[in-house]
Amino acid sequence: MKTNITRIIVIVAITLSVIAITRKYIIEPIYIVSESMEPTLYKNHRLFLDKFTYKIRKPKRGEVISFKSPVKENHDSVKRVIAIKGDIIQLIDKKVYLNNEPQIEIYVKYTRAHEKLKGDNLGPLEVPAGHLFVLGDNRDNSEDSASWKNTETDEPLYFLKLSLVTGKVRGIY
Repeated sequence: MKTNITRIIVIVAITLSVIAITRKYIIEPIYIVSESMEPTLYKNHRLFLDKFTYKIRKPKRGEVISFKSPVKENHDSVKRVIAIKGDIIQLIDKKVYLNNEPQIEIYVKYTRAHEKLKGDNLGPLEVPAGHLFVLGDNRDNSEDSASWKNTETDEPLYFLKLSLVTGKVRGIY
């Protein structure tokens, strides 16, 4: 009897340890809390956050990532990588230009297309080493590289530090 209870306790402890390690270092369930990534990801979508991939390589253009917000404490965000180190980024009347080439972005949604908003025009800016330029797919309703401000200086904060990236967003469950 004691042997069976001991065996069950050991199995449960091992299982919980494997789950905790997997969740901390490999994959974690997350969910979307805003409309900033529509139409790609909708509010309350449940997704998997791959925490391993960016330990062996840096994010690439077009990937959807999760990160710690550079402007809000204890706030995680999900956005699309638009530009990486060395890229020249420019927004002209909401249109993205990457290295002086207009981008075809079939995933983008404009809910206020005829309004002039902060961040609709910026640049050209060069993405510094160790940083990314990220935007939500719902461009008119997203707090991102086009609209962030440094909370201490009120200066624009165009780039996300790579150190704030927590993982690559993968499949819906």
